[in-house]
Amino acid sequence: MIKTGLFFGSFNPIHIGHLIIASYIHQFTDLEEVWIVVSPKNPLKPELELLEEEERLKMAQLAVEHNPSLKVCDIEFYLPKPSYTIDTILRLESDHPGRQFVIIAGTDIFKDFHRWKEWENLISGYQFYIYNRPEYDAGDFANHPSVKIIKAPLLDISSTFIRKALSNGYDIRYMLTEKVWDYIKSKKLYH
Repeated sequence: MIKTGLFFGSFNPIHIGHLIIASYIHQFTDLEEVWIVVSPKNPLKPELELLEEEERLKMAQLAVEHNPSLKVCDIEFYLPKPSYTIDTILRLESDHPGRQFVIIAGTDIFKDFHRWKEWENLISGYQFYIYNRPEYDAGDFANHPSVKIIKAPLLDISSTFIRKALSNGYDIRYMLTEKVWDYIKSKKLYH
């Protein structure tokens, strides 16, 4: 079985903070690969500032194109929307029977985890590799046998911050990979 991490997100846009987490978790755990799963529509997030899914997918592909351990997964583009983690992982298991999937997420997921579809089945059936997010902790889940807390290096940047900075004309090129920065500038995204 190939142990594969699933790093879900809107990636609106993908930034170096995401890449540091994905790379760190790949390098310093037992995962053989990390798949960046671009979610077209998260049922728990508003859609207001969400860039078209194809644009977010393209930026994710550009961000990892030269790293064979990080791959971009668009499975949720072909599933009913909004996307539910349980549906996605069951489909991936069906499509890739030789893989064992692990969910990668930040501690912030636990504030709404009880609202996830079939959250009990997720936490009892899958491993979660959880990295710290500022101002959030894993609470009661910190000691759950399915949860492994990963002390990944964090940058205090977010996609929300990047979108706001871009819309205000700031040069935030060093928070993105060069190709993602060039793509955003050429397409005039987030302005």
